[in-house]
Formats: sequence, structure tokens, C-alpha cells
Amino acid sequence: MVRLLVLWLVWLLVVPVIALVRSDTVKATPDGDRPAQQPGTATLLVGSDRRDDLTEAEQRKLGTGTEAGTRTDTMLILYTPPSGSSVLISLPRDSYVPIPGHGRNKLNAAYSIGGAPLLMQTVEQATGLRMDGYLEIGFGGFVNMVDAVGGVNICLDKPMVDKDSHTNLKAGCQDLDGITALGYVRMRKADALGDLGRVKRQQEVIGKVAKKVLTPWTLINPVRYWKVNMAAAGAIRRGDNTSVLTMGRAGLGMLKVTGSNGIKMTVPVSDSNAYTSAGSSVLWDRTKCKELFNALAQGDTSVAKQYAK
Repeated sequence: MVRLLVLWLVWLLVVPVIALVRSDTVKATPDGDRPAQQPGTATLLVGSDRRDDLTEAEQRKLGTGTEAGTRTDTMLILYTPPSGSSVLISLPRDSYVPIPGHGRNKLNAAYSIGGAPLLMQTVEQATGLRMDGYLEIGFGGFVNMVDAVGGVNICLDKPMVDKDSHTNLKAGCQDLDGITALGYVRMRKADALGDLGRVKRQQEVIGKVAKKVLTPWTLINPVRYWKVNMAAAGAIRRGDNTSVLTMGRAGLGMLKVTGSNGIKMTVPVSDSNAYTSAGSSVLWDRTKCKELFNALAQGDTSVAKQYAK
């Protein structure tokens, strides 16, 4: 019995390492001065419009087009303090922020201009937090991860129809496969809340996938555990300096976020539809953001809990 337990523990540790070795890396370390290291771990989670891992049929079904991925639809900071609640903070892609060396623009423009390193630098300078890790997932990777956990269940108060993302969902509760879930989180124009509404749906689906990945059933089922880890390896690109330890802490942080004490929020906003030189943009509430990020830099998540209400 003891031997079986030891073998099982070894399996739990070895499989993620194999997955890490198989995963692709991307240069993400920012140039220039960086914020001081804060207590705990901060990871930048990015969803790009990279579609090279989608078939032509899937691209047509989703209405993604065939242009190579150079933009980011999803940006979140996962912060895990030394103790207390973990926090998942969505950064709207239309956030109007300073991009180092390029003036003020929408946040997702940073990735288009300078890839992951400039996006990391932009987020660090806008928040004052040092990012310990970078994890990026493309369209196909997202689809495969949702399918690997058996889909996700969502409940809608009314039908959701959006031609651009090819989304056509009925009212009520329903299971979504990977392709349908991708349309659900991409949809923006048919949502009265626009970018902020999309942010909420992204957090919803990410939380549901993470909860399924980290359930006891996944951990005790060797076939499912292997399948989920290998799906993650094929789906996620990690930053060149993102260590196994950082990824492990991010996994534990996501588990905490999906629990009853986890904190999921959007960065405090003062105007969700401001007209700027970049077009319709989201303006952060500078006072609240300063208070929030200063607290996180000290390892304190109580302010985040206050603003998440």
C-alpha cells in the first residue's frame, strides 16, 4: 500500500515536469528597469489570437479569419500571496495605458508592437507589480483545454447571438465544447457591457476549466491526469524565465481563486467607454488602482476583496 502511494505521488510530480518540457517557450522577459520583487507570486496570463493550431474548418466556424496572431484578447494577473486569498485581476484589452517608448494606447497594442516582452513591461509599469511568470494560450490551445476537461457548463438568462464570433446560444444552462466556449468568451459586440462583459465571461470559463483540472477526480485518474497535462503542454506557451516552481504556484493560486475564498475582479475602472486617440477605450480609476496595486505589492489582498464586491 505504501509503495503504491509513493508511486502515485511520483506520478503526480513527474507528469507536470514532462508537460513542461514539452511546452513551447516564448521570450517574455521585459527590457529596462523593473519593479521590485513583491511577496508572493504574480503571473501574467495571456490569451492571444494565435490561430495556427486551428484547422481551416475551425477557423471558418469561429469566424477568426486567417491573419497571424499578433493581438491579445485576454490579459489577467494571477497573484498568490504568501498567505491569504489569491486574486485574479482582468485587464480589459481596451485599457488606455502608457506603452513604454510608444506613448499611450490600448493595452493590447503592446503585444502587437513588441510581443510578450513589451506587454510584460507595459503591465509592470502600469501596475507597479513584478511579473514572476508569463503563460500564453492561443485559440486552438483554448479549444483543446476545454475539450480535455469535458467542456464547461454555463447558464444564460437570455439567448446570446453574435455574428462576428459565430455565437448562437439559447437561454438556460448548457454544456459548451471547446469551439463553442471560444466563441462565448470572444463575443463582445452583442454584449451591452462590451469589453467588460467579455472580461467577466473569460473569468467564468477560465475558473470552470481550472476547477475541473484541479478536481480530485483528475488527480486520482491517471489517464485523465495525463491527458489534461499533455493538453496543457500543447496549449500553453510559457515565458523564457517562467520556472516549474512559478507554474506550480500559479496552479495552486488558480485553485484558490476558484474556491469560496478566491477573489476574481476587473481592474477598477472610471470610464468604460471613453473617447481617446486610440478610439473607444477603458480608463482605469487611478486612485483605486494605486491603492489596489500598492497593497498587492505588500502582499495584502484585502483591498482587492473590497473592490471585487
